[in-house]
Amino acid sequence: MSRNRTGARAGRRPGPWRRRRKKGEERRPGPPGPFALLPWLLMGMGSFSNLFQGEAANPWLGGLGLLAFNSLYVSVVFRGFRKDKRESPVSYWLLAAMTAVTLALAIGYGGSWLLFFPLLSLACGAILRDRQLAVGVLLLAVVATAVAVWRGNGSSDPWTIGYGTFISGAVTAAILTLAETVMELRATRQELARTAVEKERLRFSRDLHDLLGHTLSVIVVKSEAARRLAPRDMDAALLQVADIESVGRQALTEIREAVTGYREGSLATELDRARSALTAAGIEPVLRRSGPPLGPQTEALLGWVVREAVTNVVRHSHATTCSFVLDGTAERVRLTVTDDGRGPDPDTPATPGIGGTGLTGLTERLAAAGGSLRADPGPDRGFVVTAELPVDGRGPADEDTAPAPSHTLGR
Repeated sequence: MSRNRTGARAGRRPGPWRRRRKKGEERRPGPPGPFALLPWLLMGMGSFSNLFQGEAANPWLGGLGLLAFNSLYVSVVFRGFRKDKRESPVSYWLLAAMTAVTLALAIGYGGSWLLFFPLLSLACGAILRDRQLAVGVLLLAVVATAVAVWRGNGSSDPWTIGYGTFISGAVTAAILTLAETVMELRATRQELARTAVEKERLRFSRDLHDLLGHTLSVIVVKSEAARRLAPRDMDAALLQVADIESVGRQALTEIREAVTGYREGSLATELDRARSALTAAGIEPVLRRSGPPLGPQTEALLGWVVREAVTNVVRHSHATTCSFVLDGTAERVRLTVTDDGRGPDPDTPATPGIGGTGLTGLTERLAAAGGSLRADPGPDRGFVVTAELPVDGRGPADEDTAPAPSHTLGR
């Protein structure tokens, strides 16, 4: 019975040594804690020995002073590792009381009782910072040296007492300040990692929105075309079904690339897909292009603009024509997508700007690359999407910079 209970208890959770081992493996070394400063109280063992052996006058008074000093030291040290408590006025009052007790014991007894000055300096290093620390430790070292010289019965040289007093506070403050800096750097690194994860999630959600929104719109349009063509022209309907299969396969590839973050859009590829989607929806695509060649980043961003604009035209516009005008200079390029659809709802006031999740995401992307994006109602009807970006291509400008004649996409 006892063995079963033990086995069940062991099956519910691992033994203590296993938990400690796992916790030690996951936990990274941190700054020293207040317990690291407690062993220095052993420096007061000489004074305790004097009291125990009856070598100190007024042993009860000395014992009370020793108890008060140790209590104040522990309290001050533990408060020094909490910033809110360290900067509290209570900490300064405790440090002042500790100073008074140290002076009383060192002046009254001398000898090994002088070693309370380095302990007091160590406590000052735990509480004081910057100019307060420099002034306090230096003044304390001078006082310790003066008291040691005046008593003249210490086992250590007075200058050694003064130097030890100064170095105790300075080193303690330096170590604790460095430890606090390390912890702040760790917190900053964790915040940067969290920000990077949020940016990656935002990138992933934008890519999925743009990819799936456009792909599903094309699939719906081609499915409707296949349904309309099937009763009278089965070959044309099968061609549309084959296009649906091709679009689906391409969507799978693009989603995998979006997940890994290596997808680089091509403007020519997006324009070719736009031609196919618009033609299947009964919309005539038109392109006018001029200006210098574009760099990979600019082409990728403009490809996203083409994809999102075509998705909106196919879904909502009921247009008959959609034109793409790409022009620019050696510094900036501009893409304008215009449709002659029904435009905004007449009952809704026309407000220029950016609307919709896809266009909002594209606006942020282009802004990060030094560009801009606008979606406005057309002068007569329809919508006009205008994207501007800096040219990051290094190739020479086209020999003929005049606007190319209008032509249908893919011809």
